[in-house]
Amino acid sequence: MYSTRSEIFDHVQFDNWVLEGMAQAIKPSLKLYEEVSKLGFKMFLLTGRAENKRSITINNLTKVGFENWDRLILRGADDDGKTAVAFKSDKRKQIVEEGFRIVGNLGDQWSDLIGSHVSIRSFKLSNPMYFIS
Repeated sequence: MYSTRSEIFDHVQFDNWVLEGMAQAIKPSLKLYEEVSKLGFKMFLLTGRAENKRSITINNLTKVGFENWDRLILRGADDDGKTAVAFKSDKRKQIVEEGFRIVGNLGDQWSDLIGSHVSIRSFKLSNPMYFIS
C-alpha cells in the first residue's frame, strides 16, 4: 500500500510532480552523499523512476547538488510489474556481478534497503514528502 500520510499515493500525480523537475534535496541525504563522495567511493543512484524521466531526473539532481555520480539506474520496460524491492534487488545483483561491493546504501523507504544483495551498511533517512509501506 502506498500512502502520503493519510492519503493514498497517486502515481499519476507523482509523475506529474516529477516532470516539473522541482524536487528539493532531502538535506541529510545530500550531506551524506557529499561526505561519501569526498571519500572517493563509486556512487550509483538507483531509483524507481521510469527511464523516460532520465533527463528531467538528471537536471533536477544536479540543480540541487547531486553531481558526479558514476551511474544513474532507472526502471526500464523490462522492470514493469516488479515490486520496488524486487527491482532494486535485481539492480544491486547486477552491480555485484560486475565486481562491485555495495558498502553503503542510503534510502528514504525500506524498499530501498531490503531484499537481496544488500549493503554492508544501510542508512534509512526520513522523507517528509511521502511514505511507501
